[in-house]
Amino acid sequence: MSNVPARQANQLFHDLLSPQESQEVRARVRAVAEKVVAPRAAAIANGDERTEGFPRDVFDALAADGVFRIPFPADVGGEGLTHPASATAAAIEELAYFSSSVAAVFDVHCILAGTALNQGTDAQRQRWLRQVADGSIVGAFATTEPDASSDLSPQAVRTVATRTANGWRLNGHKRWISNSPVAGFIVTLARTGERLSMFIVDTTLPGVRVGTPDRKIGNRGQLTADVTFTDVELSDEDLLGGVEGQGLKHALATLTFGRIGIAAAGVGMAQAAFDHTVAHLSQRRAFGKPVAANQHWQFLLAERATEIDNARTLYTKAALRLDAGTTFPEPEAAMAKHYATRLSVDMARDAVQAFGGLGFAREVGADGTPGPVEAIYRDSKIGEIYEGTNEIQKWVIARQVFGRDITG
Repeated sequence: MSNVPARQANQLFHDLLSPQESQEVRARVRAVAEKVVAPRAAAIANGDERTEGFPRDVFDALAADGVFRIPFPADVGGEGLTHPASATAAAIEELAYFSSSVAAVFDVHCILAGTALNQGTDAQRQRWLRQVADGSIVGAFATTEPDASSDLSPQAVRTVATRTANGWRLNGHKRWISNSPVAGFIVTLARTGERLSMFIVDTTLPGVRVGTPDRKIGNRGQLTADVTFTDVELSDEDLLGGVEGQGLKHALATLTFGRIGIAAAGVGMAQAAFDHTVAHLSQRRAFGKPVAANQHWQFLLAERATEIDNARTLYTKAALRLDAGTTFPEPEAAMAKHYATRLSVDMARDAVQAFGGLGFAREVGADGTPGPVEAIYRDSKIGEIYEGTNEIQKWVIARQVFGRDITG
């Protein structure tokens, strides 16, 4: 993955939407990703969650370069950008170009855990968000449960926080919680009476147990695991925002930003697969001519180039609406998420086909040549599933078209 060909976006994509500061962030993160992420990308993509574990060296290097400060206000140690969502989305695309896993770690740490914390009290923001911005702690975000994922209604959520004389007692079970094996805290959605609330749970507290990391077909550097809470004692200072019953509002606002991030990651993977494919088809010869001389590949790559441009524009528009103060920038966020992640899967499949046997290989036995696109093929699929399945995104769009009275 480190031997990446020339970026076709440099000549095909003309960014007329992003503010100058976001374009500068993109250039800066691209340089960091080339230096820090690219050399480790193949090892991360082909590692085993339970033996290689969390890519701490990459995380720490990104922290040292200030990458985690991009999304946040200056009062908590962030960069204080005027358009932080736009800049953050661009950063995620640049990270995902080399490693979907690293982009996902960034997304969960900054967009999910960080955005949730940014809705907290000033004391909560100063205590926890400063550590997220400087990378001295790893953040996680927990809504999904074994029997609750897309449905986050109070009736579906089984994790419960009960009032006590000194605060709250938390009991429950969360699943697929990214970063949890190394997290210092987990922002957790729980039922409080008939409503939902979010709590900042210090993972060192008695009763917090993080399970064995899951083994996945892709995104192997993005560790996920079950988290169980058994009579975990929390104080009112751990209630996000200090107000009970705001959990669903906090979760949905956070996940909306998260979907923009996942869209950006989809574009990053699609662009990488596209660039590999263009270079290969231009160089590989069959029947006395470059494979790219076949009209099939010319037309297909022309379509994919158009779709990548569309996908990048969609996530940029959604991010800019978020920066303008729109809490739920729909339908752009849902459109961007489902369109970009579907495209990344389609483009990855096309890349495997274009490379033939080498596209399907992890490594060639004869000379150790690494498979150039198989990791993208494996990594891309999860984008259609997490942070709101693509079916849910289509439902969100349909509600904009037909109204809630019809769609529900």
